[in-house]
Amino acid sequence: MKARLPILLLASASLLSSCASIVSHSTWPVTLSSAPAGATVSVVDRGGREVFSGVTPAAVRLSSGAGFFQRAKYTINFSKPGFASKTIPLEADINGWYFGNFLFGGAIGMLIVDPATGAMYRLSQRDVQVALVQTTAFELNPTSPTGLRIVSLDEVPAAARALMVRVQP
Repeated sequence: MKARLPILLLASASLLSSCASIVSHSTWPVTLSSAPAGATVSVVDRGGREVFSGVTPAAVRLSSGAGFFQRAKYTINFSKPGFASKTIPLEADINGWYFGNFLFGGAIGMLIVDPATGAMYRLSQRDVQVALVQTTAFELNPTSPTGLRIVSLDEVPAAARALMVRVQP
């Protein structure tokens, strides 16, 4: 009887544990940066909820799971006045430690614990960097509808080009 107790405890511990939840984790640090720095950044989850808002450079912890057997998907939006906005998708992928349940975690870890905690997924892209492109047109006074706006001739619609008058120096 005494010899069976350690074996029974070891067997129950391995069947009731989960590999990815123990060895790995379900939230991951993600660094957000832009060139030029100082861009407004927002992170929106798959449900449309904003989970982070700030200014680059920034660091945020994002969950890798979005529900039972559902990986997290995020949309990261970068914007800065005078620059074109940029949107980057970020999606969790399967965590390699999840397959350790075949050896150590058992069915409970594989079918319940790791999927429920989100530890079966990981965010492999932990550094999101974007280069924002300066727009060719800018407004000197964006609050005034009559403000001066400088644009390239290519940006002027053909109908408006026909109305243009050349100014001689």
